[in-house]
Amino acid sequence: MRRLCLPTADCLEKEIEDVRLEMYISYQNNLEYKELVKISQKLDGLLNQLDEITKQ
Repeated sequence: MRRLCLPTADCLEKEIEDVRLEMYISYQNNLEYKELVKISQKLDGLLNQLDEITKQ
């Protein structure tokens, strides 16, 4: 489930956990490698956003 919120640290942390769970479930369900890479890239982007916010 996607959350719509401003990029605050709390909101990003929740979204990161959602995407981590999505990636784990997708891996367990043998999703194609290309799709796992897309999810991983989405997770990387969220982690980078969180890093930028917490540096401020």
